[in-house]
Amino acid sequence: MSTTTDQPPPRAVPFRSPTTRLALKPVAPSPTARPAGLDGAWWPRSRDLAHELTALADVLDPLWGRITRIAVNPLQWPIIPRRIVVNGHVVKVDWFTSPFEQHKILLLSYTAGRWDLLVIPPETDAVAAARLMTAATAGAAGSPTGSHPMPMDQEGPARLMAGR
Repeated sequence: MSTTTDQPPPRAVPFRSPTTRLALKPVAPSPTARPAGLDGAWWPRSRDLAHELTALADVLDPLWGRITRIAVNPLQWPIIPRRIVVNGHVVKVDWFTSPFEQHKILLLSYTAGRWDLLVIPPETDAVAAARLMTAATAGAAGSPTGSHPMPMDQEGPARLMAGR
């Protein structure tokens, strides 16, 4: 007697490493216990915000809880989508115009609150980006901020933007 099933046979799927370049600080015990400042750094591969935000939120959504809103500075992004789809739900994308925070992205979640990430411009060379990602997650004095992406005791913001 043969049996039929509605399920297809299992198939091997090759492992694909995440393509999001992201460094996060260790998680605080609760959203209210978070230290002020940056929660990490994100180094997008391009200025295609719709594609880059979808990849970022796909990684963060399971870690931080459902991402509901994202805000970016329009000085760094030529086109800002109004909404993106992440893990089956819609995320609203807003913008803010503070000239002091042009290298920052804000992510909001109902469960985890607000998260601030340093945005490292895609044109940044790998050595500078690695240094920035390390500094943004260390939380030490002289760490980068949204207004001063390079730690001020090092080469300064001009070095980061030299590739533009």
